[in-house]
Amino acid sequence: MKNFLVILLTMTVCFVGNAQINTPSASPSAKIEQMIGLTEVHVEYSRPSMKGRTIFSADGLVPYGKLWRTGANQATKITFTDDVMVEGASLPAGSYAILTIPTASQWIVNFYKHDSGSWSSYVEKTPDAAVKVKPNKLPMDIETFHIGIGDLTSDTGILEFLWERTWVGVKIKVAVDERVMADIDKVLAGPTANDYYAAGNYYHTAGKDLNKALEYVQKATKVDKPKFWQVRRESLILADLGRVDEAVKAAKKSLDLAKIAGNDDYIKMNTNSINQWTSMQK
Repeated sequence: MKNFLVILLTMTVCFVGNAQINTPSASPSAKIEQMIGLTEVHVEYSRPSMKGRTIFSADGLVPYGKLWRTGANQATKITFTDDVMVEGASLPAGSYAILTIPTASQWIVNFYKHDSGSWSSYVEKTPDAAVKVKPNKLPMDIETFHIGIGDLTSDTGILEFLWERTWVGVKIKVAVDERVMADIDKVLAGPTANDYYAAGNYYHTAGKDLNKALEYVQKATKVDKPKFWQVRRESLILADLGRVDEAVKAAKKSLDLAKIAGNDDYIKMNTNSINQWTSMQK
């Protein structure tokens, strides 16, 4: 009985020691993902609520003229998968922390290259882009701080900040026409030598139709400056087809190209193959 009580007491202490009480966050985190044109935009931030407080004013929760983390908790983070323009300012693809300076007549929206979740680490830094936008008055209260991306077109969107009775929008412009035209030119021009080589290489290594593999690979090698690894693959396919003379010829060509490129591995592989296949010819 004594041993049972000891075990029970031990289990109770372990349970109390490991127990956790989860409570709701005062400023819950949020994530949004939005395509603008062909560019992905991701925003991660925390959402404080008014709770009867005055937000934007000279003596409010967010004082006019002071740098604000633009949310709560960690620094608000925005990520662009491509280069963008924000209100005419250029931002390369990547992640940025957003800090703002609100006033009654103007907001300065600062974008800093993201390197920390601590918003205070950006206070002394120079932003990668700083744009000025005009706040707009809303007819009703927005209880919880909100960031969204709206007014979407094929190449623009508006990064929106809403809280209390204030709406602020930052225009984001992405490159669409250039990318679409480049894709059109590429597709209409047909497969590249690399595309043909990839297809032929797969056909060969996967044990599919060797004649088809050779057809594809030779579309890559029958050019002015073929690559030594491409010609090497051609020689291997020819050897597997039993066309040894042609395989030796291709291996010698790959060997010469490998010597020019200074690739010792391919020099060795081609030399070994040439010796092996030449002995088969005797």
